Parts: sequence; structure tokens; C-alpha cells
Amino acid sequence: MDGACAPIAGIAGDQQAALFGQACYRSGLAKNTYGTGCFLLRHTGEAPVASTHQLIATIAWQCSNRETQYALEGSVFIGGAVVQWLRDGLKIIRRAADIETLAQKAPDNGGVFFVPAFAGLGAPYWDAYARGAIVGLTRGTQDAHIARAALEAIALQSADVLDAMNRDVGEALTELRVDGGAATNNTLMQIQADLLGVPVVRPQNQETTALGAAQLAGLAVGYWRDTEMLEMRWKVDRVFEPAFSTDRREAVRSQWQRAVERAKAWAE
Repeated sequence: MDGACAPIAGIAGDQQAALFGQACYRSGLAKNTYGTGCFLLRHTGEAPVASTHQLIATIAWQCSNRETQYALEGSVFIGGAVVQWLRDGLKIIRRAADIETLAQKAPDNGGVFFVPAFAGLGAPYWDAYARGAIVGLTRGTQDAHIARAALEAIALQSADVLDAMNRDVGEALTELRVDGGAATNNTLMQIQADLLGVPVVRPQNQETTALGAAQLAGLAVGYWRDTEMLEMRWKVDRVFEPAFSTDRREAVRSQWQRAVERAKAWAE
């Protein structure tokens, strides 16, 4: 090929691109990408927020001559990786997708809490010496309880990061937008809504990192006029409404904190 050229018009980190692809253009909107780990960003507007709860202030994006937008960021080390461990380590499922069917066999976690600190704990704990723990086991514990506790662990770790964000900005989250491979798990998304107490919104297009990068480039070359045009293109696949009472949600999260304390600082 001779004489062809393509301008580089948009550059973004993967999580910043996902935040943009989720149409989180306004301060207060947040997204969680569920992959091997979980990666949460919350748009904080035109000024960086200095976190006092062990999160990271980061640039979200800058479009043309507009003001730079900022975000708070927090990462969970082990998200979908806990499902991989149940498949490859414990071998209680054959495929990662089987976790949903197995977890649905238990109406609740049976008192079991799973802290998947295989590589320490990320935000907001930052404890490199934490190690994985499964607590609350009894003779009545079955594989379904462990499967459900694993999904709850993904949601609870994410909720811990989002709570830290709420405290940093002094404003409660009103909804969470989700993407990534594990976001297709309806049971996990319902658990996330129940344990957060706010709706979890899954878009039709879950390839939000690639979408956000393409949209930033499209804005730069004039393919789209503004973010208002892009917001009209963002479509909802499903909204998961929280079903837990406040008392039930707080009880589960209180027990989770007890389990986390037992996992902390385990390695010497």
C-alpha cells in the first residue's frame, strides 16, 4: 500500500476509555469493569479529588479545547480470577460460566465468606500480606455456598471501593454502570445491586474500552459533534434493581468486614 495514512486522533488508557464508552460524562457517574480483576472509575468533574481513602486521582480525558476531566480510580486484584480458581484449583465447576448455575442452587451463602486475597488485597486496603480465606464453614456447607460466596466476594470488594469513593467526594452513588466478561453473569450483577443498594446498569455494548477509544478519536476528527450525540447512542441492556433491605445489606457487609480482618496481614 502506498500513500495511505491514518491520523492518530485519540489516545486513552483502557479504564479511562471504558469510562468514556460508558457515557459517564457527568461528575458522579461510575463504572466497573469485571475482568480477571475489577477496575472502578468515578467521574469527579473538572478538578481532581485528592483521595483520603487510599484511591487514585487520575485524568479521565481531555477533548479538544474542553476542560480536562478527572476521576477517582480503584482496583480489585481478584475478580473473575476467583471463578478461574474454583474451576482450575478446586475443580467444583468445569467451565467458568457454570458458576452461575451452581451459585443459584444456594438461596444464600450459608454463613460462608470468601476473601480471595490470593495476591494480597488491592483498593482500598492495599495489604500485600493479606491471603485468601474462606470462613464460616460448617458440616452443612456445600459447593453451592462456596460458589455464591465467591460471587459475593467480587461484589463486596467492588462495593468497598465504591464506598471509599463516596466518602472522598461526599456524595452517594446513584447507579453503577458495568461491563467486562463477568458482567454477563446475571446472578453476580443482582448480587452487586443488592450489596450496593443502588441500580446496576448493563449496556447493550459491553466492549466499552474499544468503544470509548473509538469515540474519542471520532470526536477529534469531527465524526461526532459532541458527547450529547454519543450519549444518545448509549443503550441499556438491563437494569438490576437492589432487592435487599438496608438491614440485610448492612448485616452481610458487616460480616464481610470481619472476614477481611482475618485475611489481612496473614503472610509474614
